[in-house]
Amino acid sequence: MSGIVPLVMPKWGLEMREGTLAHWLVAEGAEIRVGTPIADVETDKFSNAVDAPDAGILRRRVATEGDALPVRALLAVLAPPEISDAEIDAFVAAFEVPVAGGDGPAEVNPYRTDTSSEIVVRSTRRGAENDATPVVFIHGFGGDLNNWLVNMDAIGADRPVVAFDLPGHGGSSITLPGNTVADLSAFLGECLAAWSIDRAHLIGHSLGAAIAAHHVNVHPERVASVSLINPAGLGDEIAGACIHGTVHAQGRRDLKPTLEMLFADPTLVSRQMVDDVLRCLRLDGVQSTLAELSAGTFPDVRQAATPASILDASDVPTLIL
Repeated sequence: MSGIVPLVMPKWGLEMREGTLAHWLVAEGAEIRVGTPIADVETDKFSNAVDAPDAGILRRRVATEGDALPVRALLAVLAPPEISDAEIDAFVAAFEVPVAGGDGPAEVNPYRTDTSSEIVVRSTRRGAENDATPVVFIHGFGGDLNNWLVNMDAIGADRPVVAFDLPGHGGSSITLPGNTVADLSAFLGECLAAWSIDRAHLIGHSLGAAIAAHHVNVHPERVASVSLINPAGLGDEIAGACIHGTVHAQGRRDLKPTLEMLFADPTLVSRQMVDDVLRCLRLDGVQSTLAELSAGTFPDVRQAATPASILDASDVPTLIL
């Protein structure tokens, strides 16, 4: 049943065993984009929206408002029009629902990439399906592929685009391939190989920009161009308070002033934005992994590597914002 994508009850935090589907936010037949909020889910500690991990048509709402469901239970199904209702019926009937209170089977990830490092990566490939050199987006510390949703649609108008979650972020494995910029650059190369991308335009933000710059310095033949947005790796100074606040935030009161450091206009930091970031930080092991990553990339509140500062030695076209 290739093409059918399950949307399941997420696991938000160590103690979460089940959630209640409070409200559907989209109707059957709706066109869904990556990151579209599809339903509000409530737990005994907080409530939040479940975001679609894939794009497609919402063909079937399986769960009913008011249902209390275990983690990874089936909420809905995405599928293209050519998938028949009978195929969807069979998929729903065969879906393994975990026993309430248990961990259940592994969550199905439509963007799963198994790497040779045994680290599973969540990624999405969108845009035009042609032979143009693809663009690969690399998010920053504490971010995920959703940071690039608007950019992917714009740049994907004429070429393939790929965004992914770095290890320890979003839907990727918590396990790190190492905690230095060089380690993450090597892992980027592993991902590109898994996606059969020999050469790409790299666009990175913050830590992602440092990873992209390092990749240019080591493998310039694999990079068509590089664009660095608010890059780390350009000098050794770092916003230590922001990094510390992200790693150690325990609730909205801690996280909101940290996020406000990232905006010229702090009023743009909405409650929903704080809740979305906090939801990711509450996932099992994320904050300890981010602490490990910051210890390797920003030891002693300084940047350990500055690959963006030597890009002028490369012939790769470079844009720094």
